[in-house]
Amino acid sequence: MAVAGREGKPGDRGWRRAFRRKAGGGRRRGRLLTALGAVTGGLLALHRFVPNTPGRLGSLLESFLFWLGPLTAALFLCAAVRRARTALAVLLVPAAAWAVAFGPLLLPAPAPGERELTVAQHNVADDNADPAGTARALADSGADLVALQELVDPALAVYREVLAPRYPYHSVQGTVGLWSRHPLTGARALDVKPRDIAEPWRRALRAEVRTPYGEVAAYVVHLPSVRLGPSGLASARRDESAARLGRILAAESSARIVLAGDLNGTVDDRGLAPLTSRLGAPERGIALSYPAGLPLARIDQVLARGARVPSIRTLPATGSDHLPVLARVAFDAAP
Repeated sequence: MAVAGREGKPGDRGWRRAFRRKAGGGRRRGRLLTALGAVTGGLLALHRFVPNTPGRLGSLLESFLFWLGPLTAALFLCAAVRRARTALAVLLVPAAAWAVAFGPLLLPAPAPGERELTVAQHNVADDNADPAGTARALADSGADLVALQELVDPALAVYREVLAPRYPYHSVQGTVGLWSRHPLTGARALDVKPRDIAEPWRRALRAEVRTPYGEVAAYVVHLPSVRLGPSGLASARRDESAARLGRILAAESSARIVLAGDLNGTVDDRGLAPLTSRLGAPERGIALSYPAGLPLARIDQVLARGARVPSIRTLPATGSDHLPVLARVAFDAAP
């Protein structure tokens, strides 16, 4: 005869088994969240140790490193809902790593100073159906310097005409151009062409800008495109071009450099180290610029030496597949 006090009702055992199954599933989900948190934290904190071969995986990771922050937030929310305490603790590591790397960019930009230039950077796209509207938008930004890429005929004539009233000085070398409120001297093309490109290819220039704060060496650059395919990130040409430009920058005699361009990479991407190791990146602003319809990365950059870039932001969309960016460049003292 069964004793009710010891065995309970017959349905109790089924309920207990269901509860144990549910609890076991919750623990498994907690372990999965913990593992994902550990991997995310490792990638954020140690991304420089991810090998670039095969497939340039390191560069691929660094191109989208920013998005590990939102991923961490989503994992944190799931762990909170599941009450997975271990996962919550582990996820503090990627949260802290992301905050160190990207948190300062989200802080308010400092107030404009007296010794500043504003620089607009835009890949206008060679198939832009509205070059006049694009040019007007850039002129209306109030920038002191306007750096453009993918300038082709007949749109080039439109950019020249529309920008001329506000920017009396300009230089176009190949498919890149610089428009300035201040006098330009010594404008010339730079050879950063990858060795395996046989056809004419001029996508970099250097000019000296006579600003109210002294002369500045201005560079406008369009590095080769990268592609993502089954074999990984195809960035060999871009990396070679960046290395050639890095050697030019190493030999630059000017104390002040401003470089604007479509670099086809983020400032975290090790493929751009020949540039980012010599020039400072923006201190505030995320400014995701590509693709314009759903921006995932900022590959349009404004970098500087002998000056700071206190902030960068995007401007409204034009007829291009890139968003324009507008950066402030601050000169703290005479060179």
